[in-house]
Amino acid sequence: MQRALHKLPTVVAPRARTIAMSATQTQTQTPTPSPPPSKREGDISDSFVSLSNTQRPPLPARFLDLKRSLVQGREDAVIASWGRLLRRLRTENDLVAAKGPGIVPVLQFDHLEDQLPVFQDELKKRGVAVVKGVIPRDEARAYKSEIEEYVRQNPSTRAFPPEDPQVYELYWSSPQVKVRSHPNFLRAQTLLMQHLWHADSTPDALVSTSQPLAYADRLRIRQPGDARFALGPHMDGGSVERWERHGYGRGGGGGVYEPVFAGRWEDYDPWDAGARVGAVCDNYGGLGACSMFRMFQGWLSMSRTAPREGTLMVNPLLRLATAYLLLRPFFEPVGEKSDSRAFLEGDNWRFCAGDSMTSVLQGAEPGFGQELSAALHPHLDLDRTMVHMPPVEPGDFVVWHCDTIHAVDKVHTGTSDSSVLYIPICPVTEQNAKYLARQRQAFLDGTPGPDFPGGAGESEHFNRPTVDFLRRYSGVEGLRAMGLEKLTSHPHDPIGAQNVTEQANRILGL
Repeated sequence: MQRALHKLPTVVAPRARTIAMSATQTQTQTPTPSPPPSKREGDISDSFVSLSNTQRPPLPARFLDLKRSLVQGREDAVIASWGRLLRRLRTENDLVAAKGPGIVPVLQFDHLEDQLPVFQDELKKRGVAVVKGVIPRDEARAYKSEIEEYVRQNPSTRAFPPEDPQVYELYWSSPQVKVRSHPNFLRAQTLLMQHLWHADSTPDALVSTSQPLAYADRLRIRQPGDARFALGPHMDGGSVERWERHGYGRGGGGGVYEPVFAGRWEDYDPWDAGARVGAVCDNYGGLGACSMFRMFQGWLSMSRTAPREGTLMVNPLLRLATAYLLLRPFFEPVGEKSDSRAFLEGDNWRFCAGDSMTSVLQGAEPGFGQELSAALHPHLDLDRTMVHMPPVEPGDFVVWHCDTIHAVDKVHTGTSDSSVLYIPICPVTEQNAKYLARQRQAFLDGTPGPDFPGGAGESEHFNRPTVDFLRRYSGVEGLRAMGLEKLTSHPHDPIGAQNVTEQANRILGL
């Protein structure tokens, strides 16, 4: 049955059994809560303090109370764990600096299912990978020309910086819609989720990795010589939320990062979906703050790009770097030492007890992404441990764990553009299905996705793809990813995965 998708609700209550009917049918629907208000217009600079040049006041006293509560009664364990962490970081930082881009695992799409088990341990340690040849090279290269023509036809398109665009406020161009529903791309996403993430400790966890859900993000066409889009080391998916009880503390058990705050960072598993599925990573409605659970962030390359040519940089020490970020607000240097190596020694850092503790969470501001720097996070040695991606070609897919510290080249020193489509990997969860219902409406309207700066977006753009375009181009899996067809579960799926798939279909009205 063809569905008149303009009839689908913007948001559907989880328990409301709502079906998308044909144009000649009607259905009484359970009243649903109003969606959050649309966000103001803006661009990618609004997501980061460093790009927006925003002056922020000190964090309020409630964050001091929060910090004290996180480590209360286990201060000695936290202090001991800090010492172990600093010693391990020193060794691993040297290894990363020596290997550079060569430390990033590179896999081939044609052999991905066979290679993932072989590379599994290294992938989990590094938190980043390049998957070569996901989209045919010529097809991926042609995407950029299509986008440039779309922008030429629609000069009202917003971008950053406005006088010399590098990152476009586009979410629904034909190439973006095509890639999100491409069978190769969906297969790569599914394999990465299923081989690297797990919910073994909580088999009834409401999360399914059997099919990815689409998340409509922006795109970048960075020109040679650009130095404006110099986004330094950062983590997306919230900032202060990582410490908040009503943020990542809402994960399974005691919270996503409970082992770290208990002084057992070695026991922290970044790949435990059961612990993370309930985490809330956007408590402040920031422009571009992601409210969907993205297992991986990622981009598809539309150009050939090498190190220092406007490409991605990452810190490939996922668990260690995350533990350090979380514990850093509880420690301070005893004194400045002329020898930088001595400054970093464990005996030069003390636990902030009693009145010495403050509300500061280095680089974290409500409503903005988490930013890191050599000054605020010296033991990460970011000047040496932020490594470039190895050379990528059109059609290659670069992915990194949602907690991976990443950045972009400060200056694009290459001779041709560095162009990518930002596309993360999202499993089926309750909150992801709720977001997808709202994003589906944004697709129909041509407006930005709910997480992003608002406004008219592409609603009046010439040649914007429609549902008919997607149905002609995409298979059923692509339509499912967009919330346009019913999601399915498999008999071998854990009970939690089967339950959340049914729940997601109710939310989507399918």
